[in-house]
Amino acid sequence: MPASPIRKLVPFAEEAKSKGRKVYHLNIGQPDIRTPEVALNAIRNLEDKVIEYSHSAGIESYRRKMAARYREININVDHTEILVTTGGSEAISFALMATVNPGEEVICPEPFYANYNGFSTAAGVKVVPITSTIDSGFALPDIAEFEKVITPKTRGIIICNPNNPTGYLYSEKEMRRLGEIVKKHDLYLYSDEVYREFCYDGKKHFSAMYLEGLEEHVIMMDSVSKRYSMCGARIGALVTKNRAVLDTALKFAQARLSPPSFGQIAGEAALDTPASYFKEVYEEYIERRDFMVKALNKMPGVKCPSPGGAFYTVVHLPVDDTDTFAEWILREFEYENQTVMMAPASGFYSTPGLGKQEVRIAYVLKKEDLAKAMETLGAALKVYPGRIK
Repeated sequence: MPASPIRKLVPFAEEAKSKGRKVYHLNIGQPDIRTPEVALNAIRNLEDKVIEYSHSAGIESYRRKMAARYREININVDHTEILVTTGGSEAISFALMATVNPGEEVICPEPFYANYNGFSTAAGVKVVPITSTIDSGFALPDIAEFEKVITPKTRGIIICNPNNPTGYLYSEKEMRRLGEIVKKHDLYLYSDEVYREFCYDGKKHFSAMYLEGLEEHVIMMDSVSKRYSMCGARIGALVTKNRAVLDTALKFAQARLSPPSFGQIAGEAALDTPASYFKEVYEEYIERRDFMVKALNKMPGVKCPSPGGAFYTVVHLPVDDTDTFAEWILREFEYENQTVMMAPASGFYSTPGLGKQEVRIAYVLKKEDLAKAMETLGAALKVYPGRIK
């Protein structure tokens, strides 16, 4: 299994904290946004006398309520087409294990969510990368690039929209182009849509579930983690109209018995979160994004595209190796007794050697903390021994 590029630096962050330094965590998508009160109250006021197993597919009332919410945004599914999972992570794992045999392949635009690599490794599946670049803002590569790598072993294409780690938002046109190649080659389209609500600059999210004629091909993965700032609830969903995929995924779900009961209770209650919550969160992330992108692009040698969604961006830094830099800034550098933790981007690529001058930054901290983190990063870049002039 590959090490997590997001978590492998934790020992160095802990070492910095033991020295009394403040560490600004820009390495992980853990928002500091408050979880909706309606979800917290569902746990606080729980009257159940026994915390039971749920159905392996998830609590039925939760799935019915979730299906109703999907239908409100024109994703036309019913509760029998939803499998509640232990986080979006398990949805990805179940989707791969239900549809791809060991030794077969899935295509994924890189940089991609690092755990796609991990889950594929666990399932014996080979990830075939198609590289997107910072120069295009990490737009979807040309469809001709996908055609070049499709083989008899190819079973599907994985995307994350809006994208983690780049923040890129795939347009309807790009999604339809993907749909065409999926249909042409009879593939699955695994669509990770956990950041659906985080789309900026007037752009709209276009779900893979909207693609006509691909009902048997699309498998959507979802999660409560980022939408409701409930990462620790560990509740996600696998959604598809393909009955064979659902039946197979359910066997894996039965093997792990049931998803977490407390998380499902909170997740079901979270569906009643008022619109005002999302408006406030949306405006907060816009402010954070704009501040951070401006601050980064002011630093000499730094290049940061403006992300169209999610709350991440991949940034080019003028350093020799961001794996080395990310460790150095934690172990050997401090600015006013503070330092910064970032995720080296090499772990988000499958192609060896790529991402060595890039980091993923998550703008999940309040603006005051982001300001201090950017000031610290700027000071570090000025004195880093491996800086490229």
